[in-house]
Amino acid sequence: MAFTTDSPTGTDLLRQSIRNSGLKVTAPRVAVLEVLRQNPHSSAEQISAKVQDVLSGSSTQAVYGILAAFTGAGLVRRFDPPGSAALFECRVGDNHHHLLCVQCGAVKDVDCVIGQAPCLTPSDSAGFTVFAAEVTFNGLCQPCRVQAAAEPTS
Repeated sequence: MAFTTDSPTGTDLLRQSIRNSGLKVTAPRVAVLEVLRQNPHSSAEQISAKVQDVLSGSSTQAVYGILAAFTGAGLVRRFDPPGSAALFECRVGDNHHHLLCVQCGAVKDVDCVIGQAPCLTPSDSAGFTVFAAEVTFNGLCQPCRVQAAAEPTS
């Protein structure tokens, strides 16, 4: 992974986005954000492995702390697919949902067709003020469907 400053996605913009979220800029924070920018829907363990390739002294615990700080600051979104480790992404501030392949675990973003959050209204809010609804569409991705169709049935 190369950190460059010659494009709009270089470290200068990553550093600025960290600053704009009210956090101190550190090399591990920049590395985590760069990994997430390049690998959306990654688990903390996956992010940690990639960060350690660049910053060998980084620990998984430090990555968890950075992800918690980023999530709290609104810089990163945490997504909790059923039966899987939490996944993280940089796409924040919009009202998108996820498609999840129940066979291979592939995750894709899908825009909400209704628009502004919340895009769903519960039948009974129980006094809650609802500001967001997370929707996960579970199914089979195209490669898994093709594979399943090619497998002989017994």
